[in-house]
Amino acid sequence: MNELFGTLSDGTPVHRWTLERAGVRVRILSYGGIVQDVEVPDRDGRAGNVVLGFSDLDGYLRHPEPFLGALIGRYANRIAGARFSLEGREHTLAANNGPNSLHGGARGFDKRVWDVSPVAHGLRLSLVAEDGEEGFPGRLEVAVTYSLDERGALGIAYEAVADAPTHVNLTNHSYWNLAGSGSASGHELRLAASRYTPSGADLIPSGELADVTGTRFDFREARKAGSGYDDNYALDKGVTAAPEEIGELYDPASGRVLTVSTTEPGIQLYTADHIGEPFTPGDGIALETQHFPDSPNRPEFPSTVLRPGEVFRSETVYGFGAR
Repeated sequence: MNELFGTLSDGTPVHRWTLERAGVRVRILSYGGIVQDVEVPDRDGRAGNVVLGFSDLDGYLRHPEPFLGALIGRYANRIAGARFSLEGREHTLAANNGPNSLHGGARGFDKRVWDVSPVAHGLRLSLVAEDGEEGFPGRLEVAVTYSLDERGALGIAYEAVADAPTHVNLTNHSYWNLAGSGSASGHELRLAASRYTPSGADLIPSGELADVTGTRFDFREARKAGSGYDDNYALDKGVTAAPEEIGELYDPASGRVLTVSTTEPGIQLYTADHIGEPFTPGDGIALETQHFPDSPNRPEFPSTVLRPGEVFRSETVYGFGAR
C-alpha cells in the first residue's frame, strides 16, 4: 500500500509505503528511503513504534542532520579531509562535516527521492548517482530492497554497480527506541566485537584496531548502553557472504528485543548524544552496519573499492521479539 506523504518545493511527490507481516508493520518513504516507523509488539502484545521519526515530510526537511531512518550513501560515515586518492587520481569531495565528508556529502542519498517498486513482501528502491556527484568518481547504480520475512524480521539488501572505480559504503540510519518513548540509554546492548577503531574529536579513526577489554567500549556481554558513544566497532566475524547475528538490543521495561545480523565487518554505535530538537539526547540508539570510517584513506581497513564489472552486495537483518 502506498499514499502521498508530501511534496517537495520543486513539485516532486513523496510517497509512503506500508509493509506488514507477522505482526510487524513498517512504513517507508520514497524521500531518502527513510524508515519512518516500525511497529512491533511488546511482551504483552501491545504494538508500538520503535524508531524515531516525524509525522510529516516537513519534519524531515527542517531537521535533516540526524539522518533519521534514511539510506546513507555513497559513503556512510566520514572521509578525512573530504578527499581520497584512487588508482593514481586525487578526488576532492563535498566537505559537510568541518573539513571532512560525512554520509555522502551535502546531498547524499538521504536527500534524494528514490524510485520505488513493490516486490514480494517488500519494496525495491533505486537511484543513480552520476559521475562527480559530491565529488565521487563513477556513475553508480544503486538498488536497496526492504523486506519482511515470515517472522517479521526487516531485511535490507543493498546492491550497486559502477562504470569507474569508486568507493561505496551504504547503511541505514534508523534510531531505535524499543520502549517507544523516553530515553533509550537504559536499553541493554550486546555486540560481538573485540575491537574498535579509536578516533579523535573529529571522529576520524587513528588507524588502530584497539582491544575493548577493560574499557567502556566492551559490549561483548550485555549491559546498559548508556551514553557518549559515536564509535565504529570491528565485528569479530569480519565480512561474510550471508548475514550473521552480531548484536542484540533489549528494553527491560517493554520486553522488546532487537537482533542485528549483517554481512558487514563493522557497526557504528551512536547513542544520539548530539541529536537536536524536537528530540532529546539519548532518545534513540543508531546501530549502523557498514565498513569502517575513512577506509578510502586507510588501506589497512577492509576495502570499500568498487570497480567496473563488480557488484557491491551487502545485507542486514533486524529481527524483533519480546521476553
